[in-house]
Amino acid sequence: MSAPRITIRDLHADLAAAVEHFAADTSAVERSRARVEAALADGLPHYGINTGFGALANRRVPDDQLSALQRNLLLSHAVGVGDPVPPGITRLMLQLKIMALGLGYSGVSVPVFRRLVEFDRRGLLPVVPSRGSVGASGDLAPLAHLCLPLIGLGEFWDDDRKGTVPAADVLRAHDLPPVPLAAKDGLALINGTQLMAAYGAWILERCSRLVEHFDLAAAMSLEALQGSLTPFDARIHAIRPHPGHGTVAANVRRLLEHSEILESHRNCGKVQDPYCLRCVPQVHGASRDALAYASGVLETEINGVTDNPLVFHEGDIVSGGNFHGQPLALALDFAAIALAEYASIAERRIYLLLEGHDGLPKLLMRETGLNSGFMIPQYTAAALVSENKVLCHPASVDSIPTSLGQEDHVSMGSVSAVKLLMVLKNVETVLAIELLTAAQALDYRLPLRPGRGVEAAHRAIRAVTQHREADYLFQEDLRRVAELADGRALLDAAGVSG
Repeated sequence: MSAPRITIRDLHADLAAAVEHFAADTSAVERSRARVEAALADGLPHYGINTGFGALANRRVPDDQLSALQRNLLLSHAVGVGDPVPPGITRLMLQLKIMALGLGYSGVSVPVFRRLVEFDRRGLLPVVPSRGSVGASGDLAPLAHLCLPLIGLGEFWDDDRKGTVPAADVLRAHDLPPVPLAAKDGLALINGTQLMAAYGAWILERCSRLVEHFDLAAAMSLEALQGSLTPFDARIHAIRPHPGHGTVAANVRRLLEHSEILESHRNCGKVQDPYCLRCVPQVHGASRDALAYASGVLETEINGVTDNPLVFHEGDIVSGGNFHGQPLALALDFAAIALAEYASIAERRIYLLLEGHDGLPKLLMRETGLNSGFMIPQYTAAALVSENKVLCHPASVDSIPTSLGQEDHVSMGSVSAVKLLMVLKNVETVLAIELLTAAQALDYRLPLRPGRGVEAAHRAIRAVTQHREADYLFQEDLRRVAELADGRALLDAAGVSG
């Protein structure tokens, strides 16, 4: 039975199925391990199996020291620093490592492989520092920390994922003795791009919903500002047929069907809206297409093998560079830019909602002066948008030699990954600000009703917040709206298909 294919759209279910598949069928792992054992018996040097690593690749290691060699590899490479990788992303790291080893090109020993599967089954998540990888020979330091508990070292997250517990204590509690590492094990464990791939996959899976939420937010703002639907005419996008253009325009048209607000100003004489309304299909569409490209790169990566050396079915053990993170580094930098543009154009719509256009009160409250209204949420959005401009400097244009020059070009893909998560969080906050601000503005259009999709979304937001005519702590409402937009509840309410 062939290995399951992992998709970004169904990432978590697909990976869970893949782990179960490889737990039940270790034949590929066993075959690749047999080839490593055969190589050990032939008396020849094989990189990473009976030699040193990196700049020490020409140092032969005696057979009786091979287990110590692999243990030392984990110890020497576990020098990660910084905040820990979020537990949800660490779970993906672990599952992606199981997936990569299970494909049978790494030669890892079966007991080590089974123990990783057991960690996942029991929900045991190692604590992994987020910084220390240059994304070249894979994510060496983070993966060393991920695998330290195999030998009884390092830490696990506690059951609440808020504190940490020494790995040795957790292993004793679960009656799991440390696993001795055999030849090639340590290298198979730490070679690979599972840190940057886990970040990228986790973020892009969220983006599959986020892009729909931004189309919905734009539709709400368009209605509240009495903008024109003309720029969303399908004919416009048919003659410049970027896929994202047409998709976004169609989404907005559906959300605005049966709008009384649109009908009320159909003949108002307004010629053109500002770009943040008129060019939603072009801007949202371009980012949608860029994120689709990045998702394609990530899908290729997480279904591939990024170890070195690779153990092939013919018995050849071949050194290469599949561990190099360049494909991911470029894609994740591109994804950060695409995400940042959603927040950038949304902040302009937020600003427009506060200006007092077409009957809306300035700052979206009637009694301003005494009240500041929605002035400061726009400040927050502006601050986050500007922060994203710094974070979107591409990490992939940098390189710094490591391993005494042996690794003389590195991808910095781990930096791309970590800062992409920061961009995502900023963008999600800006989305919540636009949704809350647009809902406040739509209140002033009553009794005219917006399009059915927009009306349903507005009703869902009002189920967790209320209209405001006096200053209050915005944070609670922003939190509630962010939680509403975290899954599919708001999209489902608006009738946006998955």
